Amino acid sequence: MINWSSIDTVLLDMDGTLLDQHFDNYFWTEHLPLRYAEANNITEEEARNYLDKHIHNQVGSLQWYCLDHWSTLVDMDIPALKREVLHKIRTRPHATRFLEQLQQLGKKLILITNSHRAGLDIKLEVTEIDRYLDLVISSHDYQSPKEEQAFWTQLQEQEPFDPARTLFIDDTPRILESAERFGVRHLVCITLPDLNMPAREPSRFINVEHFDEIMPTK
Repeated sequence: MINWSSIDTVLLDMDGTLLDQHFDNYFWTEHLPLRYAEANNITEEEARNYLDKHIHNQVGSLQWYCLDHWSTLVDMDIPALKREVLHKIRTRPHATRFLEQLQQLGKKLILITNSHRAGLDIKLEVTEIDRYLDLVISSHDYQSPKEEQAFWTQLQEQEPFDPARTLFIDDTPRILESAERFGVRHLVCITLPDLNMPAREPSRFINVEHFDEIMPTK
């Protein structure tokens, strides 16, 4: 599916791509509602309804991904709450070997994530995937999420790359579409971001559940 000789740069999402999205889904739908309910003496259902309303109102915006915003909203330390469930952070199948193979082929590997730096640092601390990466970028560095063209413009300014010789792997079609508008030629969608959930419907991009489906050969 991919001609690796035509690719110099590989841009990689983190949550749902390199890492199992189950951690995030569990945190926002189970752990945070539980802790918020305890702190405010309300039921978990009331807490979940309150949080869901705010989450859905912010989808795709920089605020949606901002842990400072959520800490202020719930008046709790979100990074500290995330540390309570560190055991759920894990890389997805074949992710480490995939990064090792690309590194050995001399590809430039850049992590681009909408994750807030506080959450990003926790995940890198646990998984150490950054040892394979040439650069780690949070969209908060640019004050623009990957959904916006401003993100891609600033990425290009910081780390020039040829969009025609670049592969981008993400689990969110709307973000892949943003990359496509910028001119990124090779686009892959992960259809199984949460290992505890069924695979998603295929997108119009190259679709894979796991990295072994596109593993380069030496």
